[in-house]
Amino acid sequence: MNTKYIWLLLVFVGLMACESDDGATTTDTSVPLMAGTADFSNYVALGASFTAGFTDGALFIASQENSFPNILSQQFAALGGGDFSQPFMNDNNGGLLLGGNQIANPRLFFNGAGPAVLNAVPSTEVSNVQAGPYSNMGVPGAKSFHVLANGYGNVAGVPSGLANPYYARMASNPGASMLEDALAQSPSFFTISEMGGNDVLSFATSGGLGVDQTGNLDPSTYGGNDITDPLVFAGTLDAIVSAMTAGGAKGALTNVPYVTSLPYFTTVPFNPVPLDAATAGLVNQGYAAYNGGLLQAEAGGLISAEERAARTILFVEGQNAVVLEDEDLTDLSGLGLPNFRQSTAADLVVLPASAFIGTTVNNNPLLINGVSVPLTDQWVLTSTETQSVITATDAYNVTIEAVAAANGLAFVDLRSILEQASTTGIFFDDYNMNTSLVFGGLVSLDGIHLTARGYALMANKFLEAIDATYGSNFIEAGQRAKADDYVVAYPESL
Repeated sequence: MNTKYIWLLLVFVGLMACESDDGATTTDTSVPLMAGTADFSNYVALGASFTAGFTDGALFIASQENSFPNILSQQFAALGGGDFSQPFMNDNNGGLLLGGNQIANPRLFFNGAGPAVLNAVPSTEVSNVQAGPYSNMGVPGAKSFHVLANGYGNVAGVPSGLANPYYARMASNPGASMLEDALAQSPSFFTISEMGGNDVLSFATSGGLGVDQTGNLDPSTYGGNDITDPLVFAGTLDAIVSAMTAGGAKGALTNVPYVTSLPYFTTVPFNPVPLDAATAGLVNQGYAAYNGGLLQAEAGGLISAEERAARTILFVEGQNAVVLEDEDLTDLSGLGLPNFRQSTAADLVVLPASAFIGTTVNNNPLLINGVSVPLTDQWVLTSTETQSVITATDAYNVTIEAVAAANGLAFVDLRSILEQASTTGIFFDDYNMNTSLVFGGLVSLDGIHLTARGYALMANKFLEAIDATYGSNFIEAGQRAKADDYVVAYPESL
């Protein structure tokens, strides 16, 4: 019954098949490189996990070296770009310690069946502050309004969740804000990437456990898994960009992709439960009373025939949808009925559920998670919750594009890039990359963040936008990242 990693195994089997010995591209030295109207001498990157280089569920030295801002800085160096500093972790294990206690896991690796946590002990101690500011101001987990928050890098606030451990180990001082540390470097050029991504991502990855705070303009009242109000986001982004451009700096912004298109939400199917006819019959007997109660509710006018049909639980021989709790269903507690239904193709089962569906409760073979025991909210993002994510994302993106246009900044349509990758695939030299979990080469083992090659592609998309806006010619001159220089999977040993 345990279906752990069955889908992941299938996608990883073909991993090596997507590799190629060809595809290297050399710089076209016949085309002189030009900066256009931009000054790349002092580049600062502001953002969250994508900016930091987070991959395979962690941040580590190799991933930071392959962050898209570091890749960009290597291209900018050809036009006078200076040193690009990063708050390097202590090792290639990943993970964090606080007071000697582990607070973040080491990175993931592929163990032959699926993602597994590296059997290693982190050595990066948060309280061992490496005071910045740094050129790479990417802080994993930061939401838009956190960029303005003084004290977000105070080590003392990390245990209570009032501060971010990644920023705490790199902030210039405990009372600093990310924006202040970025501005202190007087950047001549900047990038702001995936601003708004974490404002919906934690809600999505938690299976919608948070609250959609649209209409609440006070982010100090938000929970960690809540969706940020679009007006709060708009005011925050405007303040950030106004400050970054006040000294004449030029830059580039990205919009926010639909996070629900990432393999964290698309790898596990809605119907992952294989049953034979006899087992299906036994399970159906267990739900007979519930189904009968739904008929009573319909007859009493409490629910429609359509809702009764949607809530009716029926298992068959073959593949079956999981059973889940859905708080958006009509409350029938007065009849003693819970809010159960089976998943549909519109529901998104989160990646960690692959290791949970089919397991038993207290080793009781009759209590099977996702079958006889419905999944709680954390395991499935329902269609209603997904729509909340998409609606907020669309609102953020309208703001981002408008702010970029109003300030004459380069604009990278990351949403369209991910959409293309998740449908037809997107070419990077000789590789057609897509969003299949690692087999596609774009998204890492955590199902959310990019591979090194994915970040290199992202860097090139920045260069394309910069060329179009400022008259530089990085792409034409061949001054760009090459696919074969970047891996799609880090080995267990680094």
